[in-house]
Amino acid sequence: MSASLYIRPIGFVPGPQSEHGNAVRLAGGMVYASRFAVILRRDGEVVERWLAAPDTMAEVLGQLPDGCGADAEAQWGNLTLAHPPLELGARTVRLDQPQVMGILNVTPDSFSDGGAHDGPDGARAHAAAMLEAGAAIIDVGGESTRPGATPLWEGDEIARVVPAIEACAGMGAAVSIDTRKAAVMEAALAAGAHLVNDVSGLAHDPRSAEVVAAAGCPVVLMHAPGAAGEDLHEGGSYGNVVFDVFDALRARRDAALAAGIAAKNILLDPGIGFGKSLADNLALINALPLFHALGHPLLLGASRKRMVGALSNEAAAGDRLGGSLALALEGMRAGVQLHRVHDVPETVQARNVWRGLRDAALTDFGDLPG
Repeated sequence: MSASLYIRPIGFVPGPQSEHGNAVRLAGGMVYASRFAVILRRDGEVVERWLAAPDTMAEVLGQLPDGCGADAEAQWGNLTLAHPPLELGARTVRLDQPQVMGILNVTPDSFSDGGAHDGPDGARAHAAAMLEAGAAIIDVGGESTRPGATPLWEGDEIARVVPAIEACAGMGAAVSIDTRKAAVMEAALAAGAHLVNDVSGLAHDPRSAEVVAAAGCPVVLMHAPGAAGEDLHEGGSYGNVVFDVFDALRARRDAALAAGIAAKNILLDPGIGFGKSLADNLALINALPLFHALGHPLLLGASRKRMVGALSNEAAAGDRLGGSLALALEGMRAGVQLHRVHDVPETVQARNVWRGLRDAALTDFGDLPG
């Protein structure tokens, strides 16, 4: 029988001082965890679950079945792994605090803002506004990935994204290219992009991993059940969505490493809304801290997603700001490093207030003896 192990942070505290030091700094960020569930799964079924704190984790890991120990030790180490900054051209993006990635769609059929920023002038103006508002990265996309969208020929996609990337790079922005096609990646990187954001996790195009490895650039590997085909949303059936997505991201990460992509250049995204039901998305959001156990920075893309509308009386995509901010803040509380959003000024403001609260909590020793 195949066995899999997962270490999921389940208890969080304002700072280590509140637990007399018996808490860990999650992924080198501003969130501290003090309770963990160690979960054993065999053939898709959870068969055992232990609770642990930092000072009892060694004891719990010591009683695991043969064959699970090495992975358990690696996951425990990954949960406390501090990630180096992303060096994106002239910009350095620190990962010890949440950062905002602004979405620049240069496509007429995006689910949220299709056609709003077509043309070089519109794209440049929107990118400049997002940078001024505090976006650390501008994510340029030329193909809609909404359910039912028609796949786009790579030549048309290149024609859409290259002028926008050149404009963003020209104003000194850190630029990401949102694509699953190797030819688009190559053209985007040549035009000044610094990071590849692939919704297929490098599974769609056989050349994409080779392109990223040769470029030596960071890459976001996102989970989508139909990643290898044309429809990213196809095949979204899960035994346990949290553990299945964790395992799938680990597999894509391992494939990227095998292709020669450096571990420090890999970021992971659970793919909210891609081939997942409302219940699946909610489960993944609640389980986000678990994904730090894979040992890479996390990206959350939940802005204006269908799940917000489903929980908000079917609010239209442009009326989902409140729900989008709620999901972004939940991601921050989970230690997620990058937040891909449409509404940059509002998200940056929410992040700044959240960060102020965290700073205050980490320096508050008022209830400790003098």
